[in-house]
Amino acid sequence: MTTYFAHETAVIDAGSTIGSGTKIWHFSHIMKDAIIGGHCNLGQNVVVSPKVILGTNVKVQNNVSIYTGVICEDDVFLGPSMVFTNVVNPRSAIIRRNEYKTTLVRKGASIGANATIICGNTIGKYALIGAGTVVTKNVASYALVVGNPSRQIGWVSEYGHRLEFDANGIAICFESKEVYKLINNQVSKKL
Repeated sequence: MTTYFAHETAVIDAGSTIGSGTKIWHFSHIMKDAIIGGHCNLGQNVVVSPKVILGTNVKVQNNVSIYTGVICEDDVFLGPSMVFTNVVNPRSAIIRRNEYKTTLVRKGASIGANATIICGNTIGKYALIGAGTVVTKNVASYALVVGNPSRQIGWVSEYGHRLEFDANGIAICFESKEVYKLINNQVSKKL
């Protein structure tokens, strides 16, 4: 019995694994050996390549291709038309399937519309990648990055709001009231 929804135009290859409560919309393609967790939402024209892993509650907006080598942990948001790569130096005439790099998107991270993530990098938990950003290096947890190439311009809370740290390295998210600490250029949530 199918426990997920797939629009009639979606193509779901045998051998893929799709969690309960997931929704797959128009013209999307889930390839063999892809693993998609429960309660995900994959918009129109999404491609999930073999061996991609998506955690629980991952939101993939329209026109996103997720290539082999990409792992997204729980609660990740992938904005419209954002791009992953999986080979550093692609050439049409040279097969490099054995050179795919792993790209890890940690729990709760959000990647904005039309951003490009160069393969082999890690996006830290709850990081926020601005629309159109080109990520060429690892991104710290809770970092706010923008531009081409990407540069960090601040920090964000788990609710996606900019954090302003005081002289003691403490910031409070105005929406959640959660407290964050900045030590040695690393942010953590105080429990």
